[in-house]
Amino acid sequence: MTSTIILAAGTDGFTTTAVSSAGFAIGLALLGTEHYRWFRGSGGAAAPAGGKGKGKGPAPATAKSLDPKAMIAYWGGMLCGILMVACPAGFLGTVASFFRWGGNGIGGLAMSWLTGQSGTALAQGGAPTVDGLGAVLVTALFVTLILLRKAFPKGTRGKWWKGVFTASLLCITTGTAAVISAAVVGGTNDLAATILTTITKGSIV
Repeated sequence: MTSTIILAAGTDGFTTTAVSSAGFAIGLALLGTEHYRWFRGSGGAAAPAGGKGKGKGPAPATAKSLDPKAMIAYWGGMLCGILMVACPAGFLGTVASFFRWGGNGIGGLAMSWLTGQSGTALAQGGAPTVDGLGAVLVTALFVTLILLRKAFPKGTRGKWWKGVFTASLLCITTGTAAVISAAVVGGTNDLAATILTTITKGSIV
């Protein structure tokens, strides 16, 4: 007997594990830390070097430009994390719920130790769920990532998982986070519809 793993639910589903204010704080900390490291690693200004030779003045400071390629794995992980939250009835949604549970626990301990306060329920964890066509694209994406996982360096895989964990904690049903989540999931559904319609019917909708 074969068992079926459902990757997506209907449009009215939401991830059941809510994000606490303490868990959300952990997500913000991860988001800020990764971008600060990116800025310091590729965007900081080099210190001026002084010359000892006669007639030589201090060398001008050179500013390095931010390299977006250094953050592709992290940002890609965040996008995948949002899509995982958008699949509440399947295995991906279960993993996202586990990350939320872990983040809420770690954040609760940190908040209690640092401030003496307890985390409160911030919002229902969720995003608009992927539809039947979007599920095709999400399935293809994650199967591809699984098959190619050995092709990525360990550091890249670590950044991707950090992005997934961050998005799982920041993807909520209110505020700016909800707008971003809706844009990602809605865009996935629309892109899937366009691709599948083009392939099967030869026309773009």
